[in-house]
Amino acid sequence: MALSLFSIQNAKPREKPYKLTDGNGLHLLVTPSGSKLWRLRYRFGGKQNMLGLGAFPDVSLASAREKRDDARKLVAAGTDPSQQKKLDKIAAQTSAQNTFGSIAEDYLAHLKEDGKAEATLTKNRWLLTDLASPLSAHPITAVTPAEILVILKRIEKTGRRDTARRLRGTIGSMYRYAIANLKAETDPTYALRGALLQANVTHRPAITDEKKLGALMVSIDEYDGWPTIKAALQLIALTMARPGEIRLMRRAEINWPAAKWSIPGERMKMRVPHDVPLSTQALTVLRSVWELSSGDGLVFPSIRSAVKPLSENAMNSALRRMGFAKDEMTAHGFRSSASTILNERGYDADVIETALSHQEQDDVRAAYNRARYWPQRVKLLQDWADLLDQFRAESTSRHVA
Repeated sequence: MALSLFSIQNAKPREKPYKLTDGNGLHLLVTPSGSKLWRLRYRFGGKQNMLGLGAFPDVSLASAREKRDDARKLVAAGTDPSQQKKLDKIAAQTSAQNTFGSIAEDYLAHLKEDGKAEATLTKNRWLLTDLASPLSAHPITAVTPAEILVILKRIEKTGRRDTARRLRGTIGSMYRYAIANLKAETDPTYALRGALLQANVTHRPAITDEKKLGALMVSIDEYDGWPTIKAALQLIALTMARPGEIRLMRRAEINWPAAKWSIPGERMKMRVPHDVPLSTQALTVLRSVWELSSGDGLVFPSIRSAVKPLSENAMNSALRRMGFAKDEMTAHGFRSSASTILNERGYDADVIETALSHQEQDDVRAAYNRARYWPQRVKLLQDWADLLDQFRAESTSRHVA
């Protein structure tokens, strides 16, 4: 006879355990202590087995029957319910150990081993362990799109749209890493595509007027501060390189006979080695500071230490002291200045893009960027250096007049 809630609630403990049968192998074991435990008796592989289904009232009569039916379906499908219960327990324990935070640490270690730049590692750590910290203790498989969206929207409301979009992308990359390593099955950020506002694109300030750029170059030439700062600004204008590439330049990277600067891949934004032709003017700038270091030392050491590079703000601070506001010109802006003016003067756009070390979309072609358009780039950068001299001269002549 099937059990009822009334009969279960009124079952009293006895000196010895006894059973109340419900049907199809399900029964309630009432112990002398008063505990009421659900048990399922079933046969599998020709043997009698017993499966615990929990205690009443935590597991209700309806839930116990549902568990019994699920177990019988497993038996019918050729699976031992007891063995499946053990596997489910192991999976739950593994899921609890594989938290969002632990997978984030694994992912960051993977990026480091893969040779990613220190700046990239720092940015990813900030995103995954600081901004996404509310998810840290959650099992990786239990994080929902809604939980991620709450964090993203909170960031977006502060006006940091680009940060919110970057965080979504980084979490997605981490999940794809987890899926590839069998620690997750789905990427919850996939459902959030289109959920965030477009990023506010802010272009770095740059002087693109030839007359104003000439005046800037004169100001740099007349700068009486630390010589490596002056030389770094002159060279960044001449080479179209990024500030970080200039600041960390080492003497061994300069090939004087070939008039070439070889930047190793680990220092490049896209991790691809890049060669820069050195114009006559660029070589002159390098000679002016060459004796300030030795061996394989930094070409542009800081004011305080020969083994430390110029700080990230050194060049920008010098521009401010010259009277150029932060919304007018930055060290990175020299790249935009060169690109804009050279494109307007009709130089080959592909050669300019290669000189700027913008990554080729085709990975095979990207591998050859180091030597791609080399003769054209040699001419381009020499022409650019000559143009800067022309802009200087025109600025000076106007000032004298």
